[in-house]
Amino acid sequence: MLVLLPPSETKAIGGEGAPLDLDALSFPELNPVRDKLVSALEDLANDVPASLKALDISERQLDEIERNAALRTSETTPALLRYTGVLYDNLDFGTLKKAEKERAYQRLAVASALFGAIRGGDPVPAYRLSGGSTLPSHGSLRALWKPVLEPVFKDADEFVVDLRSGAYSSLAKIPHAVVVRVITSEGKVVSHFNKAHKGLLARALVTTSAEPGDLKGLVKVAQKAGLKIVPTGEKTADLITD
Repeated sequence: MLVLLPPSETKAIGGEGAPLDLDALSFPELNPVRDKLVSALEDLANDVPASLKALDISERQLDEIERNAALRTSETTPALLRYTGVLYDNLDFGTLKKAEKERAYQRLAVASALFGAIRGGDPVPAYRLSGGSTLPSHGSLRALWKPVLEPVFKDADEFVVDLRSGAYSSLAKIPHAVVVRVITSEGKVVSHFNKAHKGLLARALVTTSAEPGDLKGLVKVAQKAGLKIVPTGEKTADLITD
């Protein structure tokens, strides 16, 4: 099973791992584009005004540019410790038992603007790049990622649960994946609690030793964890907040 999570703009700083080694990341087929984007961000960091515009950040966030400049030399940490925010707060990786952490490292993956897709245990540095960004040297990330990401997901011999957000969903279509959306009991799409409930679902899928292989199994695990989830089609389900 592969549960594909959205990333977060905010990231933990530092780490105890060795500098970035693309060969240490999952899905090695993505390394040529990863290497191209890492170099592009390093070069872009030399031009502060261009970085501010491309990354859509303010002058109060100059430290984000500094992190991009040090992508190949700064410390790394596992992806599930690097990304922060509401979803990852509700996953609450630090409180998982040892066996659950190992399952999280393997079952959970993060859709990344910089790395395409990485498993939860992959060591990555702090960086700034969003799914909707356009780099002066390469154009839109969708144009870069779509041709290489889609074949990787297509060939993945795993049951895929797609929890990505819009900008990251556009980087690659995954027709065979089960897509879960978060809604209220009245059927309204949720924004505020969206990431929180996705985090709770991700936690449910790693705290169980069972490994769902289809939508029916996914629903069973989620409901056992106390989550309200209902299938809405062959490849879709709704996670209900109240």
